[in-house]
Amino acid sequence: MNGVNSFNINLFPGSSAQKEPLSNGLLPNFKSFLNESISEINKFQLQAEKVVNDFAIGKTDNIHEVLLTAEKADIALQFTMQIRNKILDAYNEIMRMQV
Repeated sequence: MNGVNSFNINLFPGSSAQKEPLSNGLLPNFKSFLNESISEINKFQLQAEKVVNDFAIGKTDNIHEVLLTAEKADIALQFTMQIRNKILDAYNEIMRMQV
């Protein structure tokens, strides 16, 4: 069983790669960064679902791990939604600009 301390949130999985160029000398693009981030959020959601199911069927009795995992998944999802909202706001603002 994984301890609570072994669960690490990395909301920016590509952040370390952004500082170091790739083998071809290019930095990762926004699309790959976004895909990696969404994949990471999905992993959080799946892990939270697994821990809740394990608790429901009696495989674990550590309610603290269940609550922390679920809360981390919720915070990561809320953070992603806020980023999406900001991106849409910026897009709408650009579309309102007169050329």
